Amino acid sequence: MNIGSITEKHARLSPGAVAIIDKDAGKRVTFEGLDKHVRSLANGLLSLGLTNGDRVAILSKNSAEFMALYLACGRSGLIAQPLNWRLSAPELSRILEDGEPLVVISQDQFTAQARELRGTVTCVEHWLEYGSGGDGSYETLIQESPDTEPAPQAPVRPDDPLYILYTGGSTGQSKGVLHSHASTFYAMVNNLAAEAIRPSDVYMLTGPMFHSPIVMALTYLSAGCPVVLLTFEPRTAMEAINEEGVTAFLSQQTMISRMIALPDFDSFDVSTLRHIKYGGGPFPASVVKYGMEHFGCDFIGVYGQTEGIAMTFLNYEDHTNAVNGRNPERLTSCGREAYMTNVKLVDESGRQVPCDGKTVGEIYVRSPANMLGYWKRPDLTEQTIRDGWMSTGDLATWDQDRYVFIIDRAKDMIISGGENIYSAQVEKAIHQHPAVSEAAVIGVPDPDWGEAVKAFVVLKPGHVATEKDIIDTAKLHLASYQKPRSVEFIDALPTAPTGKVLKRELREPYWKEQDRKV
Repeated sequence: MNIGSITEKHARLSPGAVAIIDKDAGKRVTFEGLDKHVRSLANGLLSLGLTNGDRVAILSKNSAEFMALYLACGRSGLIAQPLNWRLSAPELSRILEDGEPLVVISQDQFTAQARELRGTVTCVEHWLEYGSGGDGSYETLIQESPDTEPAPQAPVRPDDPLYILYTGGSTGQSKGVLHSHASTFYAMVNNLAAEAIRPSDVYMLTGPMFHSPIVMALTYLSAGCPVVLLTFEPRTAMEAINEEGVTAFLSQQTMISRMIALPDFDSFDVSTLRHIKYGGGPFPASVVKYGMEHFGCDFIGVYGQTEGIAMTFLNYEDHTNAVNGRNPERLTSCGREAYMTNVKLVDESGRQVPCDGKTVGEIYVRSPANMLGYWKRPDLTEQTIRDGWMSTGDLATWDQDRYVFIIDRAKDMIISGGENIYSAQVEKAIHQHPAVSEAAVIGVPDPDWGEAVKAFVVLKPGHVATEKDIIDTAKLHLASYQKPRSVEFIDALPTAPTGKVLKRELREPYWKEQDRKV
């Protein structure tokens, strides 16, 4: 089992079939061309002295080269370390020092950022660039490397690491989630079963490739289907559906809303769509119905985390039944356990809660698609995975048919436009303002983004600050999407006797009239 070899079969069966449609670059790559690129790239990376388990960091937007890098790392026994290009330079520097890649490969539009990082990161031995605005080092590596089957120092095993995806935590510091070839394969099986993928499908990847949606793209690619790559923008996405005959894509609430909001939405041909899969944040039933009505296709809900990709699904039949009045409440559910996955809800004493639709428990998941663990954090891995069951930190109820309804996030994570935002990280940035005494951050309902970041701030006696002052300070230390959208100044934060801030009390006025779910 080697995920990097998934293109080899279709390069033999259908060498001229299109594998990648890179809309941003305006190019198409066949399975034969992609597989040849992957082999040459794998050999090139090995020629730099890399060996099994070494990391290759990637700073890029969605592109054919990015896909080739994932596959080449797998083919040669290396570990891909994709970077969130929206993060600040200090955070990217910290992530690089944590992952200790020997190679960093950047797209030409990130040349300036890569060269800034070059002055602060000490572990990297090779800095390569690709694209017409780059220095040509990536292209030279490909040209000078043979396209023979790569021969890593040791055979690649199913449990060998394939990639590290960095995600935030309750401490506000990103941690690396390590997935293997096997865990990726079983996540792909879950998606294959849920989506009933056909060879004639055309998949559009709307999410960034530094996030877990890369697995969905790999799933379709493994089935011999072309994958459309783009940087999401509503008109660009609609044009791609229209021009390429897209049959499926993964959406966040803000994507659906923005696409439908286009004044000429009805002029685009969306008749090829079979289904839209959605997840990544609050998705009200009204939005699901609105999307089904406008796109005229099936919808599939998915619940997952970086640590455990595609854990539950709400299938298209559930949606059809709910819209037609049969169990309509299930449109607010994240569905039932995936094909290769077991789910249980347990209380604080570790006992499974009843399937009564009201008793709350934490979601635990046992699946071969779960992560290997956290990179260089055996302590955190041991806390998260016990006896094969992975703690999600999410609280939920389930009904008599074991449909899961998420009601809260134990770690106070905010999901805005499909991006995970961690309150502790935002609070830390707010505290950089000298007038701030205390700060608490929550997610509040937002019609476009699902949730918006709201900050509650207590100022130091005798100090003054405006909402703009706080937001501007936060922006200096965060990616743009992480900053507060609003700030409310209060005299004191609500706290429990232990001194813990009661964020539930801060949220309640905003969420009492609607559900807050994944």
